[in-house]
Amino acid sequence: MSSPILHFISPPIPYFIDCGRAFYRAGERHVSRSNIGVFDLVVVTQGMLRLGEGENEWEIQEGEAFILRPDANHYGTEACLTDTEIIWIHFHTFGAWDECSNMGKCLDNQSALFATHKQTAYLNHSEVCSVFIPKHTKLKPKAMDILGQFFQLEDEPRSLRNWKRQSVFQLFIQYLDREIASTSDGTAFNLAEKVELFIRQNYTNKVNNSILQSKLNYHPNYMARCMFKVYGMTPMDYLLFYRLEQAKKLLIQTEWSVSRIAEEVGFQHGSYFTFCFSNKEGTSPLNFRRKMRGHL
Repeated sequence: MSSPILHFISPPIPYFIDCGRAFYRAGERHVSRSNIGVFDLVVVTQGMLRLGEGENEWEIQEGEAFILRPDANHYGTEACLTDTEIIWIHFHTFGAWDECSNMGKCLDNQSALFATHKQTAYLNHSEVCSVFIPKHTKLKPKAMDILGQFFQLEDEPRSLRNWKRQSVFQLFIQYLDREIASTSDGTAFNLAEKVELFIRQNYTNKVNNSILQSKLNYHPNYMARCMFKVYGMTPMDYLLFYRLEQAKKLLIQTEWSVSRIAEEVGFQHGSYFTFCFSNKEGTSPLNFRRKMRGHL
């Protein structure tokens, strides 16, 4: 069975809650639980564990990881054939997430998940991004080394141990995210990230497809395909999106006029900025400012 992919939107990044080890003797099986309220990352370090989630059944081999959902029924489908040991890590997220059958489905649904996230996490003025984690995967030695750091912190004072475990967990999640991106379509992801970075660094200046081609040395059509695959929008769509996101922050955080904010985020004309903002947000910049400040 090919592995589904868990698609998280951050910030906030999925956060660590607790971790530990569990041991099953031959003939024992994983307990049955329902709606535990946290994600349960299971890594088999010895033996094999047979798990069910809903109607699906999985075999987790030694050196493999599996993520159980917080909102499903989990159970052991069969007893362990040999002594089996696992590492478990409970984590959760405050924002939007989804489970898709493959990366293509995740990317197709990315824009909708962004919109949901901004409502549920109350991050209307925050830049967000995707984190992709395979539900079932074989861990490389580097990932196992990172996991080992969780249990090297037992002698640390509790106040320091919890901070460091959160840091190690984020490093582990980042590693899994980068791994799945590189194996899905590394060239598209790398180029899309280069385009996105260039736009973020230069959005206050003139940016168009010709400038992107000159700076990054790729044909605009190819850059557009890569950006659309990874971000669900073309470079010029992303430029407009990013400028409007920065404008939201300035509307909330400053007393600047709309015309000044338009100029600060790269619009040549305040009227065009107001048109673009109203078209996307369904309200004018000034009404957005009043609404957000009243809510805050």
